[in-house]
Order: sequence, then C-alpha cells, then structure tokens
Amino acid sequence: MSFYSILIKLVLITHLMVSPVTFAEGKPKELYWEDLIPKGHVQVEAAAQANHEGAEQNWIQPNLDAPVVQALNNQLVSLPGFVVPLEGDDENITEFLLVPFFGACIHVPPPPPNQIVHVIIKDGVPIDSLYDAIVVTGTLSTKGWSGDIAQVGYTMSGIGVAPFEL
Repeated sequence: MSFYSILIKLVLITHLMVSPVTFAEGKPKELYWEDLIPKGHVQVEAAAQANHEGAEQNWIQPNLDAPVVQALNNQLVSLPGFVVPLEGDDENITEFLLVPFFGACIHVPPPPPNQIVHVIIKDGVPIDSLYDAIVVTGTLSTKGWSGDIAQVGYTMSGIGVAPFEL
C-alpha cells in the first residue's frame, strides 16, 4: 500500500468520524407532509377554501390553530417540498418557506400552519428552480413563526438540500 493511499484512507476516515449528519446526529427521519399533522386531527385544506375572485381577503390561511406534532421537536428530519423564497441573493437562498405543493403562499392561499416549515440555512444553498421539488434536511422545531405571507407551525435549522427524486 502506497503512502498516498494510506493518506487518502486516513482523510476519508477522519471525515466520516466528524461528519455531523451521519454520525453525531444519526440518520435523518424521512417525513412526509401527513406526518406533520397529529393523528386524529382533521383540517380544512387551503385549496378547498380558495376563492380566486374578488378582493385579497378571499386568500385567507385556513386553520390558524392547526396543531403540530410535538414528538417531532428537535428531531433530525428530511422533508420534501417546494420553496417560497424569503431571504438570499441571486446565487444562494438563506431563508425560505417549505410548502407541500408548488404555488402555496404565492398563487393560492397558504396551507394550514402545520403544513409549512420556515427554514434557515446559515450559509445558504443554491436553488436552481422554484418549480422543482427538493428535500430539505435539518433539525425540526415545533416553535412557530409568523411572516407577512403566512403563519407557520414548524421551523427548521437546515443543513442540506437535495433534488427530490421519486
């Protein structure tokens, strides 16, 4: 075995030992939007209440008191969805809402708060297209957030974004 192959193995082993996602926090729990709704809770979806005619008041977010799943607090998770950008520049986005369907909060009323995740990714990530679904990984919190376009039931300290693949 050559010196360089030993060096490469040591670097890889060291990288794996300090990888925060893989070992320190464990494998992320894969979630889907229905997992964010407590068992037994029935809620009205935004699309069912949408009225695209008339004034802006017809675009009201439903179920502002929609409960969150407290057991998900401080869990490392991955969740697919679509981006509604809030902060960033032309290369990276640092703050966004993750929503279950394209156009939520922009073209149709926002979904209930327990169907929106406010994500902050400290160093930002590039988002190629807002039309494409992504998967966000990070630590989920049941601490809500409120902004101009929606009230949110969950927040996430994001550590990674990947394209969503079926």
